[in-house]
Amino acid sequence: MAGVLDLIGALVLLAGAGFLFLGGLGLYRMPDIYNRIQAGTKATTLGTLLLLLGAALMAPGWAVKLLLIMLFLMFTNPLSSQVLARAAHRAGVPTGAATRHDQLAEDLAKSKRGNLS
Repeated sequence: MAGVLDLIGALVLLAGAGFLFLGGLGLYRMPDIYNRIQAGTKATTLGTLLLLLGAALMAPGWAVKLLLIMLFLMFTNPLSSQVLARAAHRAGVPTGAATRHDQLAEDLAKSKRGNLS
């Protein structure tokens, strides 16, 4: 049974490493900071979760601790990316040339007029 868990854990570790690689590639390839934040956060969150899951499968004694770390990451990574994107927007960091829609600017304009619903 331990051999099967080690094999599954190794495959999950490999998948996690793949997602982390794709996250790094997304940071390099995306045109502006907002796309980079999104590509980096989604891919690295999933990649890190898969790495921790693979480690938990390979070392069952650490599973509870690793699952707690996974839970912490699921809450903090998306929140931190949202805060970074909002700070960049407030600082006036320009969007890429291909960006056609800025929902946050529209929402802020509505809230200043007082008709945010």
